[in-house]
Amino acid sequence: MFKATPNPPETDSQKHDEAAKRALDYYLDPKPQAKKTQPSSQLFTVAESADTETLLANLSETLASANAMLGDLTFDLEGSRRHFALGVQQMIELSELLANRALDIVDPR
Repeated sequence: MFKATPNPPETDSQKHDEAAKRALDYYLDPKPQAKKTQPSSQLFTVAESADTETLLANLSETLASANAMLGDLTFDLEGSRRHFALGVQQMIELSELLANRALDIVDPR
């Protein structure tokens, strides 16, 4: 039994090739999105999506680390340098207390 089959429709292979290339380039070779920001001499930045709780928690941990490092350093110092380092350590401890209190306000436990 002979069955007539229609010929497939004519296609423009050049359009298909261009579309395939655009799709592959989009997924495999993305162009960096140019962010329009003002030039800055700042080396480090804070993620804009970070919430207040995360920022305060990181601040508290950073201050605790600085406090520990300066505490270890003061044992190697004598005289006025030691008093100076202990004064800076006291300011760090005060800042840590303030950061922890702000964190408690934002996220009461």
